Amino acid sequence: MGKKVLKYVGRALLVLLLTVVMLVGTLYFAIYRCCNGPSEAAKELFITTILETGQLKFLASWVCSDEDIQAVVNKNTMEQMDTTINEDLIKINTNDSDGDGTPEPVATNEVFDTNGIRIEEISGRSFFGKMMIIQDPSKVKVGSVYNNGWPTYGKNLDEIVTGAGCIAGVNGGLYVSTGNKGGQPMGVVVQNGTITYNAPSGLTGLYLIGLTNENILVIKDMNGFTIEDVKNYVAEAGIRDAVSFQEESSDSNNHFVPLVINGEGRQLNGQGSGANPRTAIGQRADGAILLLVTDGRGASGHLGATAADLIGIMLEYGAINAANLDGGSSSTMYYNGSYEMTSVTFYYKNSSWKLPTAFVVQ
Repeated sequence: MGKKVLKYVGRALLVLLLTVVMLVGTLYFAIYRCCNGPSEAAKELFITTILETGQLKFLASWVCSDEDIQAVVNKNTMEQMDTTINEDLIKINTNDSDGDGTPEPVATNEVFDTNGIRIEEISGRSFFGKMMIIQDPSKVKVGSVYNNGWPTYGKNLDEIVTGAGCIAGVNGGLYVSTGNKGGQPMGVVVQNGTITYNAPSGLTGLYLIGLTNENILVIKDMNGFTIEDVKNYVAEAGIRDAVSFQEESSDSNNHFVPLVINGEGRQLNGQGSGANPRTAIGQRADGAILLLVTDGRGASGHLGATAADLIGIMLEYGAINAANLDGGSSSTMYYNGSYEMTSVTFYYKNSSWKLPTAFVVQ
């Protein structure tokens, strides 16, 4: 009896091993054909996309030399932007003629719900997404899991939104994603004028993305800032709510931040980036806030959105200023009791990753 059991177990292990070998072989062949086939565009898209992932960067080096990878990276880059915001370009709409606490739309054909929010679906070549438009920028703030300190574990987006007494939100800034614990942010976090996290050192290419007391969206280059520099800037600029994201200096295709500054889209070489799930924030001339989330990484057969896609969408929706936020598996949108966009990770396909921060809407 024991020999028979061992025999069956041996066969099962052999079948499993063969299956794994076949899957790995198929994956390798697919990647090889993508990178060495007739389509240079497919090769560039694969390399730039895979370099943006947290754990799968090694796949590019499976079939491409370091020289080939670097050549693709150099071909798909972004020009630097001066992120000095011209606040005169933003004229926040305060026309509340009926006294309900929400400004009337500037455009007569623009319709918002009773919460002053409108959500529109967006379909691109390689992504599906949703744009949430918040009429009143004063309703947008940063929600988090902070409670006299930062816990080890974060919370799903819906928990952060409802915990802040809010109705909507998207994932926020940079954070430690190792082990999907999600409780520790990185860089700087500001909530209601108070700095709740301040550790800019060692993070090259760091940006602060948030709103001032005057409800103006800021995208501030903090590269080289010290803790004291952050304190001084937050106080002088009147920053009420903000998170951080990073323009990764060691890999120009890994992270990027500015998209649109003072009505001008960022200049790109090639697509500027790979295709991945994205989250972005922008502000129109009337002050309305734009929150964009797209899918990718195979969700519904979609690869995701590129930097060029984000810039084009933000300009189409009238953004005067816009920035990329944390993306990938973190990209999610929640509104009024349900998820509009869920994580592309299979085991969080009905919710979000554990997060420390989010942009939430009162």
